[in-house]
Amino acid sequence: MTVTLNLALAGLGIGAVAALAGLGLLVTYRATGVFNVAFGAIAVFAAYVNWALAVRNHWPVGFAALFTIGLLCPVLGFVLDRFVFRSLRLRNAGPAESIVASLGVFVLLIGGVTILWGRQTRLDAPSLVPRRTLRLGGDVVVRLDVVVDVAIVLILLLALLVLERTRVGMLARAVVENRALAELTGVRADRVSSLAWALGATLAGLAGILIAPLVRLDPFGLTLAVLETMAVVVIARLTRPLWVVGSALALGVAQSEVTRLHLPGALGAVVSALGTNLFVVALIAVLLIVRRLEDAQRPDAGSTVGLATRGDLPTPRYWWLPATTVLAVPLLFSRESLVTAQRVPALAIIFVSIVLVTGYAGQLSLGQAGFAGLGALITAKLANGSMPFAGQIPSLVALVLAVVSAALLGFVIGWPAIRRRGLFLALATFAIAAVASKFVFDQPYFTNGISVPTLTGFRSARMFYLLELMCLGIALLAVQNHHRGRLGRSLQAVRDDERGALACGVNVRRLRVWTFAVSSGLAALGGALLSVSDRSFDATAFDPIIGLIWFAAVVVFGIDSATSALLGAALIVFLDSVHSDISSIVIGVAAVTVGFLPGGLLYTVRRVAVRLTNNVVGAEFAGRRAAVAGEPSLRLSPAGREIARRLR
Repeated sequence: MTVTLNLALAGLGIGAVAALAGLGLLVTYRATGVFNVAFGAIAVFAAYVNWALAVRNHWPVGFAALFTIGLLCPVLGFVLDRFVFRSLRLRNAGPAESIVASLGVFVLLIGGVTILWGRQTRLDAPSLVPRRTLRLGGDVVVRLDVVVDVAIVLILLLALLVLERTRVGMLARAVVENRALAELTGVRADRVSSLAWALGATLAGLAGILIAPLVRLDPFGLTLAVLETMAVVVIARLTRPLWVVGSALALGVAQSEVTRLHLPGALGAVVSALGTNLFVVALIAVLLIVRRLEDAQRPDAGSTVGLATRGDLPTPRYWWLPATTVLAVPLLFSRESLVTAQRVPALAIIFVSIVLVTGYAGQLSLGQAGFAGLGALITAKLANGSMPFAGQIPSLVALVLAVVSAALLGFVIGWPAIRRRGLFLALATFAIAAVASKFVFDQPYFTNGISVPTLTGFRSARMFYLLELMCLGIALLAVQNHHRGRLGRSLQAVRDDERGALACGVNVRRLRVWTFAVSSGLAALGGALLSVSDRSFDATAFDPIIGLIWFAAVVVFGIDSATSALLGAALIVFLDSVHSDISSIVIGVAAVTVGFLPGGLLYTVRRVAVRLTNNVVGAEFAGRRAAVAGEPSLRLSPAGREIARRLR
């Protein structure tokens, strides 16, 4: 009993930090309508800045935390609102674009952290509260930091509940529900949004600084630990702060109690993982089980309008030439450079799977890294003969079986998950990737002793690269078949107007599940090839955070263009070969400008080129008319006057 009570009290500290992060996320969402996926990155950025000031620069711990929480985080929140999300808000962008913009901030901050301080794990994160314990009676003790964390959360919860019933709270709700009407009544909507972003970033920074001593300073690991607290916001259905705090404290206590269980074998490994990842299990359970779970503030949350807008431009005649050139050039490289280039087709297949599921089918899927990792792991285990109830299988056959297995798994998981739309579907797919990472890829029971064999008949670097090109061609054909004909028209109808597609007799759910399964198989194929090209299975290569970066990259280059996916994969591999993690910075900078570049970089370039061409053609036509009619050409643009002069 005593041991259980002590564990429960320790779990309250974890739950309090989760509640703090959840309240910060909830405040931003309820006041701005944006689900800030970047709040985990803001927390990590604040934790690293606080560590750098206190440990490296020897600032007093309290002063470093005060500077980070009281000045840096509010300024960061204001900057994000002013320069990233205000442009989206002014043109009434859909929820998909807001998610992508927050992903851009996420990628930019995580990339900055890894470049400034590296990816290595640090165990010396400073604690704001002295590491002391308080005796409550008998053998029952509680840490002082747990008491402080719970007190902060309860005070904040009380403040929010009171604030909701004040004029400020009513103004915030009015801005979210009908911004134009609120502004007509004299509400300064921009000021309300800026204050909400500043408060949300402050709470995220406080959560990051408090959770860092409990876990460890690691850009990806700490970010995922904070993102897992999204479970409490989903449990609260994005509306109830009291539910956020209650569910967070309950999950914290339950997670702490699970650590008492010690079981042998694979079951013991799963239970051990459950003891540190109960929040992500709760997230996926709620998203897959609860039937009525919709975004009440954004009824259009299933739309991806704004991410797929290149249909108004004709397809260039030689659209295939740039991608073909990029893929063919590595065959002229030396062996060392060719080995690096092998990552391009593998990564391109994963990107193409994102194009299929999001660009063509309109489903916001953030979990492709999980299926890519499963494809790599299943291929390796089948080829090595370490898969239970299966002997050693030729490597090529193992690759095919891994792709089929991942597609079947995508079908099984997709059937309940696909009921969600927009934001909740994105969270569900991210939770799937997180569960795969924490309960499979990070468990020694499943990955110890795994070696990735070369594929039979394709042992040389050149032959393996040719095999990758063949697999990429098959993937492109599969995606192309989902973009043309009756299937393509049905997918486009579902993406653009789901209710209209239902009215026309399209079986929307079956079509979406099928697309999800096919994209899962393609992601597994790309992941397996990526693992073979690296000659090892690396769990960090399929981290859910990497999956978020992949998704942001595809959106940046063009979410509904397979050609853009190929060129984007090539650019990422090239940038990372020049300097590790530099691609994250480039992708992050481009993603935060999605409000100004709808459709992606390549679509924007094409649009500008078409506009310039139309201007020149229009000037030439006007110049010819002026020359024939004998009219003065001074009314034309400079280009038109020059053309008219030459014609005369």
